[in-house]
Amino acid sequence: MVAIRPLHRGWKDALIDLIDSAQRELVVAAPFITAEGTKVVADHLSAAVRERGRLEMVTDLSPAHVCDGSLDTDALAGLASSHSRCSIWHVPALHAKVYIADSERAIVTSGNLTAGAFYRNAEYGVEIADVSLVGQIRADIADFQAIGAPVAADSMRNYADAARTVREAFARQRAKVDPTLRRAFNDAVRSAETELIRLRLAGGAMHTVFAKTITILLARQGPMPTPAIHAMTQQLHPDLCDDTVDRVIDGKNFGKKWKHAVRTAQQQLKKRGIVEYDDRVWRLMVGTKGTA
Repeated sequence: MVAIRPLHRGWKDALIDLIDSAQRELVVAAPFITAEGTKVVADHLSAAVRERGRLEMVTDLSPAHVCDGSLDTDALAGLASSHSRCSIWHVPALHAKVYIADSERAIVTSGNLTAGAFYRNAEYGVEIADVSLVGQIRADIADFQAIGAPVAADSMRNYADAARTVREAFARQRAKVDPTLRRAFNDAVRSAETELIRLRLAGGAMHTVFAKTITILLARQGPMPTPAIHAMTQQLHPDLCDDTVDRVIDGKNFGKKWKHAVRTAQQQLKKRGIVEYDDRVWRLMVGTKGTA
């Protein structure tokens, strides 16, 4: 196989071949996933992956994608329920479309896992068979997963129920200009967003998510001052970094709550010897690998 080859028309056939070839792990990273896409995965997943491998589905479960029909949470929930070795990952603001088999072959493309990408859109990408390069791509997707959150099958079903309510409320309020319907839609969206944040934190504190993010940023970007860490953390976690929520103690405002959580993460990483602060910048300690 050529180390790198272009894909455009008929890229679905190349994707099916990649899915068929996976023996240990299949990784699918795409923000838009519909029933047509999950069916392609389910129909062509090898027996080896079903029985003893891993299927990693990495996407963005944001309600906005549910509303416009680009993400079918019921299809994802069905895939997770029918394949015991399937893991769903929620990564806010994910835009990458990457498909990887066994860290040996990868497709990097404009195409999502949807019928539109398969049959209608003018998509373009490349298939890569260079093991070293594919390994780096897999490591980058693992970083995305580290700053996101795994979603268990039962949690995925619960979120699919909430997403269905959002989708139905959106359709009703679009069909008729009615303040009551708009309020019901906004309530449904807030409920779904709250459920997503609950999944992201998994019963833990916000600073635990930020600790992973900080170590990955420092490993990838090098030493950074706190303002730069704030800016990049907010870009990666828009759902957790809400500038409208302040930390108030005894009636006094102490700034943005999420920034205090970042500071807590920084101090805990420093105490554990993972990072150091010197000359107004944070850096990884020598010998650490960028994992919190």
